[in-house]
Amino acid sequence: MLTRHIITLPLVLSLSIFFAKIEAAPVHLVEEQAVKITSVAPGVVLVDFGRVAFGNILINTPQGKPQEITVHFGESMEKDRINRKPPGTVRYASITAQLQGGEKKVVAPKADERNIKQPAAVLTPAEWGVVLPFRWVEIEGWNGEITAAQIKRQSAFATTWDDDAAHFSCSDEKLNRIWDLCKYSIKATTFAGVYVDGDRERIPYEADAYLNQLSHYATDKDVQMARDTYDRLMKHPTWPTEWASHMIFMAHADLMHTGDTKWLTPRFEALKTKLLLNRARADGLLVSNAAQVKRDDIVDWPVAERDGFVFKPVNTVVNAFHIRSLEMMAEMANKLNRKEESKTYDRMANTALISFNEKLFDATRGIYRDGEGTDHNSIHATLFPLAFGLVPKEQQSTATAWLEKRGMACSVYAAQYLFEGLFQNESSNYALSLMTANNDRSWSHMVESDTTITWEAWDQRYKPNQDWNHAWGAAPANLLPRFVLGAQPLTPGWTNAIIRPNIGSLTKAAGKVPTPRGPILIDWKNGATFEISLKLPQGTRAQVQLPASASSTGVYSASKKINAARVGQRWVLQEPVSGDATFIVK
Repeated sequence: MLTRHIITLPLVLSLSIFFAKIEAAPVHLVEEQAVKITSVAPGVVLVDFGRVAFGNILINTPQGKPQEITVHFGESMEKDRINRKPPGTVRYASITAQLQGGEKKVVAPKADERNIKQPAAVLTPAEWGVVLPFRWVEIEGWNGEITAAQIKRQSAFATTWDDDAAHFSCSDEKLNRIWDLCKYSIKATTFAGVYVDGDRERIPYEADAYLNQLSHYATDKDVQMARDTYDRLMKHPTWPTEWASHMIFMAHADLMHTGDTKWLTPRFEALKTKLLLNRARADGLLVSNAAQVKRDDIVDWPVAERDGFVFKPVNTVVNAFHIRSLEMMAEMANKLNRKEESKTYDRMANTALISFNEKLFDATRGIYRDGEGTDHNSIHATLFPLAFGLVPKEQQSTATAWLEKRGMACSVYAAQYLFEGLFQNESSNYALSLMTANNDRSWSHMVESDTTITWEAWDQRYKPNQDWNHAWGAAPANLLPRFVLGAQPLTPGWTNAIIRPNIGSLTKAAGKVPTPRGPILIDWKNGATFEISLKLPQGTRAQVQLPASASSTGVYSASKKINAARVGQRWVLQEPVSGDATFIVK
């Protein structure tokens, strides 16, 4: 077990004028004790802290003569030693330090210049000194034996983080390991006080931030860090086309999770620029100019993960994001009592959707073309519309079946949306098999590699410069509670929720889902019958939709059959549920 002592510091980013103007989520240093200390060579000690974290080390030097030591920090091991030449942006650094007898000293290498490059990079508090991601340190030149009490890691985490805020477990041990990896990835990447894209740049990007936000909501009670990241990105936007849409996605996610219109109201007007309406043509679809086609329309990242996508001025992925953004703007405007604006956005979304399906949907195959003027069908052209509910209802099963034949032909970023579409369309068995597949394009590969924070890409060979501490690779942290446990907000602030478990081949799952009203507890078992127990916080009512096997005849509570309608592969309870409840599908 790691032992911890907390050192709380305010987040002071003195070189960032913008950050001085907002209330940033606090971060602090936590002292963590080594889990293992071994001698690996004469005069060389290897210290293992169990997991990677952003931090530095604190050394308590014993009384005696001064000594000079060399400390090596690393994220990667090679032949039982810290890898001095790791690939990509995987970190290694070293420093020689002078120690006085009886001295307590913070030891860290020189900062990577890209981590502190201004004005873009997010700075950690100057009081901390340099922090970097590492799991292991090697110490050369230490006199005598070194104990766990003499060397500790000072690890940077959000002060608000609560390890007990969320739980997930199921009958598949590999999924449990994936959940643990992804949950810890979200915790470890709170080090900067806002969401950053890993250690290569330490810069917020809109798509990274949205995926991070979803997983942060699913693993902790804090909402401030997402808000601070949003405000920073409105001041310092990045370049990809679809990343603009992600700002609307972030604001909408905040509203759905918190129900807080006071936060949204002063920000709503600025959000309108993220619709990119200056690029819309008469039929409602966005058009990209040559420069945007060549660089800004991103579809997926890295480039090799685009499944051969053919870029055209009218881009299916760009327009899928545009239509979903219009729908979200309509919902937010309605909640803010901007009724006419809400109607306008609804009309725009409907107009664009009609054009989208007339001009980009291949009705004979039930899938989408990459854009106007090409017959190429990448996985991305269909996965995003399916996730956003844009596929014609009568063709949704066809689109889902086509995706099931394609495998993981997208990056860890686009996988968030691929899985949303699969889970929403009763493809949970395939989705879970994809998540745990025994190949190098799954989270199983990350788990089996012994990484302790998710990667930027599926493997080094798909992105040679990737870093090993990227929160956008932690999508199962939100996918498993949202879809396997099945808990999502149905109306802003969780006043109404939906409980819709996706069981796949699992025999059981249980967990704790944080909400601003309190946690939702879910425990289900699937065998001869399906049984689920719910504990909902005060003020939350749930629409419950339970799996309906071919032989099931109804839903029971306390041996009494209750009113439920069979809709497709679900039993939909006709009355909302509140408080504690148990249901059995027989």
